[in-house]
Amino acid sequence: MKTITLAAALALGFAAQTVQAADKMNDLEIAHTAYTAGQIDIRYAHLALAVSENAEVRAFAETMIRDHTAVNVAAGDLITKLNVTPQDNDLSRTLVKGAADKRAELMSLSGKAFDCAYAQNELGYHQVVNQTVEGVFIPTVTVEPLKDLLAQALVTFKVHEGHAEQMVNGLQCG
Repeated sequence: MKTITLAAALALGFAAQTVQAADKMNDLEIAHTAYTAGQIDIRYAHLALAVSENAEVRAFAETMIRDHTAVNVAAGDLITKLNVTPQDNDLSRTLVKGAADKRAELMSLSGKAFDCAYAQNELGYHQVVNQTVEGVFIPTVTVEPLKDLLAQALVTFKVHEGHAEQMVNGLQCG
């Protein structure tokens, strides 16, 4: 339970930083950040498939790859249709740096320790992403098709959050 509490505290701290940084972003920066967040989760999922032998963890990872790839493909199609170029920014760079650190940590684990760390990370990650998409990105975005894409993706990402929470509980991490 101590690990879950620490993970939640770190996620909330990161969420506060994320929301603050996101407040000043334009649509192209938000699009880039959302895409980056999806790519990060896809990479976490590929790592889980390479390391975990737990059927529930592997099924969750496959869902992450499928769903986040679908959202990122839709985002790429929208970018092409609008003929714009997403803009890298401080938040997307922070996400990439944090993900590299988390991947290094996860790669040092195996068995139940990996499964629990992966599940807890997915729960915290989805909580932060969902809070940011719902509370900052959607209200800030001015281009309706991007706002619609984010809203549709949020529905899926909330399901992921619930699934991650069930996975943490089912693995009895704590």
